[in-house]
Amino acid sequence: MSASDSTQSTAPRLRLEEALALVRPLDSEAMQAASEYQHSLLKPAGSLGELESIAIRFAGITGQLHNDISRKVHLLFGSDHGIYEEGVSGTPQHFTRRMMEFYANGVGCGINVLCAHVGVDLRLFDLGVKGLAPHPHIDASCRLMPEGTENFARKRAMTRETALRAVEFGLEAVGQAKRDGYQIAGTGEVGMGNTSAAAACIMAALRLDDPEMAVGRGGGLTDEALARKKQVISEALSMHAPNPDDALDILSCVGGLDIAAMTGVFLGAVVHRLPVVIDGVISVAGALLAAKLTPLVTGCIFASHHSREPGYSIAIEALGLTPMLTLGMRLGEGSGCPVAMQVIDSALAVMNRMDTFDEASLESDYRAELKQD
Repeated sequence: MSASDSTQSTAPRLRLEEALALVRPLDSEAMQAASEYQHSLLKPAGSLGELESIAIRFAGITGQLHNDISRKVHLLFGSDHGIYEEGVSGTPQHFTRRMMEFYANGVGCGINVLCAHVGVDLRLFDLGVKGLAPHPHIDASCRLMPEGTENFARKRAMTRETALRAVEFGLEAVGQAKRDGYQIAGTGEVGMGNTSAAAACIMAALRLDDPEMAVGRGGGLTDEALARKKQVISEALSMHAPNPDDALDILSCVGGLDIAAMTGVFLGAVVHRLPVVIDGVISVAGALLAAKLTPLVTGCIFASHHSREPGYSIAIEALGLTPMLTLGMRLGEGSGCPVAMQVIDSALAVMNRMDTFDEASLESDYRAELKQD
């Protein structure tokens, strides 16, 4: 599957302050109606577990009882990370560029195969991938730092203004997806060294001092390299001392352009009422920072799978979200998102196609007994 292109729009881009002013909570009336409808369906109450919860929350996002996700999109952000210089990744840095080229050219790598199988369009964004040439299927309109972020072990990863622009770019990516008629979006990334940035963001946001709680092996570090990674992140956080209540400060100190853009995506989800799915530790770091901007973002986020990275567990718990799947996945790219979209699709199918007790004309005594089981 090759990447798809976004439709150009003349709609004005939202600034962060404007977006925050548009945030509103889930539609409680729609959720109540969905809950009551679930109880009228031909099954014992609560017997479909989380599928019922997914459909009810989906109604709260869209304001509609019946929903459809036949049009799905996956937003994948590529960027390099200066912290790579510190030996915190076991994969050559040029793999960021090569993977973006593979995605764009339809090579059969993980996210391409999964998106094609599930019927998800793939959109690619270059925010700062070293050496990546222009490509018709890669949006480089927000190539903020062509060489990637700075090495945050030595200086800030980016300026506050750059972090803001990346957040607003992610916000616009969701707005464009909504205007293009998509009904759900996945989030993914590629960038060697990005698990270090994600762990640092999580530690800063949650005021963690112990790197054991958030720093993992990423793509597969040796014990020695893992120890180095923990040391680098701890020392960087001590040096920068980012404000734990300021998402932009955290991003500018120790973040990544991919994480910043996804922070904007999650804010855009609640602004544009477009449900989004998160993948692993990189996207959950972005979600955690988006929740610093407004805690209402969590209502529009669905967690796809449980990542093995330690930072993921503590961040997802802080967000109050429950992953749908435990599959031992750690590929990245947002690969859990198309898989989880199939679960969401099943939840919506129950709402859209399952008969009610009245439609089945069940006897009232049997109906009462069944609903109480």
